[in-house]
Amino acid sequence: MMDTDAHDYTTAIQLYTEAIEKNPNEPTLWCNRAYARMKLEEFGYALSDASQAITLDPSYAKAYYRRATCYLQILKHASAIGDFKKVLALEPKNEVVRGQMVSTQKLLRRIEFEKAIEMEEEKSAVERCREIIAEGGCFVDTSYTGPVLPNDPNDSSKYTITPAFIQSMIDWFKQGKTLHRRYVWEIVLGAYEYFVQEGSLVDVELGDGVTCDVIGDVHGQFYDMLHLYGLTGEPGEKHYVLMNGDLVDRGSWSVEVILVAFAYKWLYPKYMFINRGNHEAKDMNSTYGFEGEVKHKHGDQTYKLFAYVFTALPLSTLITASQPPLPKSLTPNTILSPTGTKRYFVVHGGLFSKDDVTLDDIRNINRIGKQPGQSGLMCELLWTDPQSMPGRGPSKRGVGIAYGPDVTKKWCMANGVTGVIRSHEVRQEGYEVEHEGLCTTVFSAPNYVDQAGNKGAYIRIDWRGEQEYFQFDASPHPQMKPMAYVQGGLGSLMM
Repeated sequence: MMDTDAHDYTTAIQLYTEAIEKNPNEPTLWCNRAYARMKLEEFGYALSDASQAITLDPSYAKAYYRRATCYLQILKHASAIGDFKKVLALEPKNEVVRGQMVSTQKLLRRIEFEKAIEMEEEKSAVERCREIIAEGGCFVDTSYTGPVLPNDPNDSSKYTITPAFIQSMIDWFKQGKTLHRRYVWEIVLGAYEYFVQEGSLVDVELGDGVTCDVIGDVHGQFYDMLHLYGLTGEPGEKHYVLMNGDLVDRGSWSVEVILVAFAYKWLYPKYMFINRGNHEAKDMNSTYGFEGEVKHKHGDQTYKLFAYVFTALPLSTLITASQPPLPKSLTPNTILSPTGTKRYFVVHGGLFSKDDVTLDDIRNINRIGKQPGQSGLMCELLWTDPQSMPGRGPSKRGVGIAYGPDVTKKWCMANGVTGVIRSHEVRQEGYEVEHEGLCTTVFSAPNYVDQAGNKGAYIRIDWRGEQEYFQFDASPHPQMKPMAYVQGGLGSLMM
């Protein structure tokens, strides 16, 4: 790498680009720029750079290795295996790469096996867990000394959720301990009951005096999430919370993060909202650590339950102010809803590969039981990114598309939307207002994967549609590396 700050990959990319312009036939420059782009999760661009390095030097083992890593990141495991084999053909004694190839082969076989098994299963994981509970197969044994869900006062055969239980659960997690599996299931099933009642686009109106905090990616950074909740406050009648996807993966306390979020959904279903992110998906969870973490802490059936319930998460939220905007906040370009108020489309990824997508199209998506895949409307909602250039372009990630400011403006005007709020990308200041104010990115995992050095942020929207931005720094956490539960020893490749 060139002489830049250790984590300033944006500057590194700029410097490598300048060097490539002067010497476009030097494969090392392309390979090093690929590495920097990988660190910014620009896997599509990195893949292209690594391929160019290979074109310039077909015997360049490191370039094949970089490309294999890119393929892993975008879940093209077979292509990654092909490039690992090319590295080994050039460096037959490289046992590290051999081990990574074998781990990837095992991962691919397991994914294919589990897909085949899933096709044969007649019952959903929700149905199966309820059946196991009814049969007495998930009882709380007397040796368990952790937090206990109280019985429902209206039905002693059922459990309920209380603020006191959530606090005791958080305290228990901070001691490094795990909740009993029965209570994990009850929390997930309790939240599921409310997710399935919500549409793929959830309509949230902010009544007089009500605010809503929009939280971006948390990615299993439990101690940062606790600090964040201390800043936002708990969900309540006058204060809503919307988590905009990617609660899990990468960070090594993803189970703790998702259980606290789901517990709040169960307790405050009208005040706590959770959008699905691209990491609330089986293929991502098998690669980035959540599957391994859940199975380690709570077993295979619990992972199946999470995987199914993730498909019930709404794909987007429309936050609408109930009161007219303050005159001083209006400009000639402000876009208002048909009723003359501000409203914001909140989605994990962003907009679409075509212009004519309506809010009703999103409402009509049949999401439950479905994975986002690599194309289509659900995929685009979870995966796309804004770009500074007009029009549309290829995704820097290798999945989805990139959309320009003109695309955002046209869509907002057609749908009466004041602005798009999305997450999905690290921003060094925690948030960034883009596309002439019509597209805002918010990211809530400070010092992402203990490397990025970024701030976290959240956005507060009030009953007049006014926005306020809050930043926060990373909190100390116990010594555990990100992606500690990635299976097969591939964790170091995914950072």
